[in-house]
Amino acid sequence: MAEKKILLQEREIPKAWYNVLPDLPGSLPPELHPGTKKPLVPEDLLPIFPMACIEQEMSPQHRIDIPEEVLKVYTQYRPTPLRRAYRLEEAIGTSAKIYYKDESLSPPGSHKPNTAVAQAYYNKKEGVKRLATETGAGQWGSALAFACRMFGLECTIYMVGISYDQKPYRRFLAQSWGAEMFRSPSNRTEFGKKTRKEDPDCLGSLGIAISEAIEDAATHEDTKYSIGSVVNHVLLHQTIVGLEVEKQLDKVGEKPDIMIGCVGGGSNFSGFFLPFLPRKLAGENIRFIAVEPTACPSLTRGPYRYDFGDTAGTGPVVKMFTLGHSFVPPPIHAGGLRYHGDAPILCHLLKLGLIEAQAYHQKEVFDAALLFTQTEGFLPAPETAHATKAVIEEAKKAKPGTVIVFNHSGHGYFDLGAYDTYFRGKLEDYAYPQEKIEEALKSLPEVEEV
Repeated sequence: MAEKKILLQEREIPKAWYNVLPDLPGSLPPELHPGTKKPLVPEDLLPIFPMACIEQEMSPQHRIDIPEEVLKVYTQYRPTPLRRAYRLEEAIGTSAKIYYKDESLSPPGSHKPNTAVAQAYYNKKEGVKRLATETGAGQWGSALAFACRMFGLECTIYMVGISYDQKPYRRFLAQSWGAEMFRSPSNRTEFGKKTRKEDPDCLGSLGIAISEAIEDAATHEDTKYSIGSVVNHVLLHQTIVGLEVEKQLDKVGEKPDIMIGCVGGGSNFSGFFLPFLPRKLAGENIRFIAVEPTACPSLTRGPYRYDFGDTAGTGPVVKMFTLGHSFVPPPIHAGGLRYHGDAPILCHLLKLGLIEAQAYHQKEVFDAALLFTQTEGFLPAPETAHATKAVIEEAKKAKPGTVIVFNHSGHGYFDLGAYDTYFRGKLEDYAYPQEKIEEALKSLPEVEEV
């Protein structure tokens, strides 16, 4: 019976990822070499990525087959359910239909293994022994630790300092899968040492942690860098989420009117809605809404400029909505959304007006999380709760019968410290000051804009 169930799951899981690159309207601005500022060629990325991922980063194919070994790991938690939020609808008093894709059921509790498993597989196949990465709230770090364990790789994680302190349980989870963890900025890398010397009390940022992980990978022959968001091949792997949603909505005879997801770097939201983009381009009236914190408002307040993806300026230069690569965000609890920029694909679509962006304060986000928990029973991660807040606001003003679908990208069971702060009335709202944005933008690289 168990074997029959696994085979059934395999039939329901998509066998290929959707590649949006051939369908993008307009030209996606090229990624640039950090030194020459010239368009990247595949060989430029070999020191940090395996060739399979580099090829996917630039692939012209509409569909890319999912390797059998990756599918076998996916069957441990995929397909994930699409649920109707009846009780939430009733509590809001809406006549809209609300559905949520529950990505919290993976072993690490989020959508992140969808790409972690693929990246671990490709690196293993090319003879890599160890992967180095960064993590904000720990969702990505724990996902890569899980994936490395599945394929017998070592895993080194640089965790943003404030999250390392605030969120120890995802750190413990990653360590239970055998990963080694370092509080970033660390004393393990030259850039970490430099940052600590300049600011001994530095809370860290994803940009700093990325710089440390890239340095680690580039200085060890047996090691590659693995990234959990932003770049094209990560968004590709995450499209398994949206492809499953397509099938699941078809089964109940529904079409989405509004699709919503939280955004830090853009992986969960992009993987969720990108398979539906061809429908919008063909004329269907679908709204795609990206939701971010007011404390890190890259999509809603950042300019569309070329910038480094990391603080040290060692990674590719990409065109995105950015707050500046030197940006060090305030210590809000949605640690996975504290990145200075966003995925180039996502930013390109925002620039074209094909998606929308909204931002919310963390108190109202936690209010929304509690309403969802008290109606639907599942506790969302603070990151995910940003999407929940937008869903509630859209449902309140929706026309009867409107179908709203959102990505429940991760659970909040390792974020109970944040909820404790909320219950004690100690949670503070924070809107990032314009003067700090303008100061950070002064350090953007000099690039001939495309």
